[in-house]
Amino acid sequence: MFDAALRPLIDPALNRLGTRLARFGCSADSVTLVGLALGLGAAGAIATGHPLWGLILLLASRLADGLDGAIARATQKTDFGGYLDITCDFLFYGAVPLAFVVLDPAANGLVGAFLLTSFYFNGASFLGYAILAEKHRMESSARGSKSLYFTGGILEGAETIGFFVLICLWPVLFAPASYVFGALCFVTAVSRILLARQVFGPTIQEEEEI
Repeated sequence: MFDAALRPLIDPALNRLGTRLARFGCSADSVTLVGLALGLGAAGAIATGHPLWGLILLLASRLADGLDGAIARATQKTDFGGYLDITCDFLFYGAVPLAFVVLDPAANGLVGAFLLTSFYFNGASFLGYAILAEKHRMESSARGSKSLYFTGGILEGAETIGFFVLICLWPVLFAPASYVFGALCFVTAVSRILLARQVFGPTIQEEEEI
């Protein structure tokens, strides 16, 4: 929901730093993998009972996630780079809830399963829409220059990171916050399906012919 509004605020600084890193020979794909390693390290810290260390690693991971795109823009964007980035993002997004389940399976197991199911559904709706958008040659730069078509929604990257920060600072809120966040993920996915029906469904004339 806030990604499009935040991009003009954070992109200039990321682009400057990304250009400098590119001059030192850093590749976008390598920074993507560093970001994933930091994100999985954050999950490991949470799972072993160190959520504040997890938070530090998590924020560093998201900084790397922003820098890989900036480096790509300063050098050369590739389809594989975009594919690697979104794949690593989805692994990171799943690893953090899993870490809280590992931390306390009895208290967090059910809600963790609910949250991961909502992530799975939301992610499928996002990627499916991106595939259809590519087929119809749709483009959007509202959320920055991306290899995939990014649709908006109630919950996007900024909201997800905010949610992760919340549960790292106050792990006791994992269950209630996850039920709320997961429910909003389901709402986001359903709204995206309805949008896809409107954008990619048959026209009135086609419906009459059917």
